[in-house]
Amino acid sequence: MTLVKFNQYPAHKTFGGIMDEVFNNTARLLKDDILTNDFFGIYPPVNIRETKEAYLLDVMVPGLAKENFSINLEKNVLTISAEKKTEQKSEDQKHIRREFSFRSFKRSFTLDETVDAEKIQAKYENGILQLQLSKKQEAQLKTKSIVVE
Repeated sequence: MTLVKFNQYPAHKTFGGIMDEVFNNTARLLKDDILTNDFFGIYPPVNIRETKEAYLLDVMVPGLAKENFSINLEKNVLTISAEKKTEQKSEDQKHIRREFSFRSFKRSFTLDETVDAEKIQAKYENGILQLQLSKKQEAQLKTKSIVVE
């Protein structure tokens, strides 16, 4: 299965600009793009595992409700997005410190032909969105012992 990430870098950076930073200023690239809260605020981390029967995606997105997610499959592109409405400020409360917030996100993955689109399942539990992408029956590897004569 081929899973491809789209929009890995913010739109304001060109490929050439990213490459210049990688080769000329690696520390700045890491500091500005990867080691900041913005990187994971825009692109939630994803773990992908494969079993004999399915591909399993875990997306770390705490602080949401299952109603905040939109998961779509168009042709062979699986798109996961979420949007959470901002809390209304209360007139009788003043924030002393506010360190966490949530932004919307959108992640897309290109699926190969072994995924059975009719059997994709999603579950949100303990801040992790879990997707199970079942493989088509014929794509599952069957084991067979071969006797050497």
